[in-house]
Amino acid sequence: MAAYPGQGFPGAGQAPGAAPAGPYSGAPYGGAPYGQPPPGGPYGGGAAPGGPYGQPGSGPYGGPQPGPYGGAAPGGNAPPGVDPEAFSWFQAVDADRSGYISVKELKQALVNSNWSTFNDETCLLMINMFDKTRSGRIDVYGFSALLRFIQQWKNLFQQYDRDQSGSISFNELQQAFSQMGYNLSPQFSQLLLARYAPRSSNPSIQLDRFIQICMQLQSTTDAFREKDTGLVGNVRLSYEDFLTMVVTRMM
Repeated sequence: MAAYPGQGFPGAGQAPGAAPAGPYSGAPYGGAPYGQPPPGGPYGGGAAPGGPYGQPGSGPYGGPQPGPYGGAAPGGNAPPGVDPEAFSWFQAVDADRSGYISVKELKQALVNSNWSTFNDETCLLMINMFDKTRSGRIDVYGFSALLRFIQQWKNLFQQYDRDQSGSISFNELQQAFSQMGYNLSPQFSQLLLARYAPRSSNPSIQLDRFIQICMQLQSTTDAFREKDTGLVGNVRLSYEDFLTMVVTRMM
């Protein structure tokens, strides 16, 4: 799984908010630039006016958390080019002292706003993105880049969490897709909620599922673009072409 530079999603070393490159910045795939911040508001650049995200220690992201976003971390000298804090968290997460972070170790280190651990699928997607050796693990350099990547997604997640509830609702998901540049129907958003949100009267998704949905959506869109050479928003695919497109995005 590769990062998505130039497509407005946070990739390795890429900050959110960049407008998409090429003809897909508008129709048929979307309208507004990806990741465009809202004017003003708690995440528009100024100081947040309180609420779960605005005050330290209040709400889902404010208090100390297990893993790389809170608590005490062991010390040590960071390798050249690695942020000392990221290195400290690498040491804390590397439970078997192997010098690498596995999917299991990463899963145990990351939590959502409701204190649930990240799901296996999202952890695997992120490990694969920063695994340069295709070993299923990441070293300290990959882990440092991964922490930056997660923080960028967290910033976007908070931006789209309009009511600051710590999760993304149906309406917020629709607005997020629109601001990312996708022209998707409410029925599609409902389908995603049915697939990824816990069963409840008011389903919503946590940060880990938000990352997973957006990464998979971008990957599938990239595959579709390769076939849509006329940029019309429609393609003719054989059954094997369809399977190939899906399988290569799963690897």
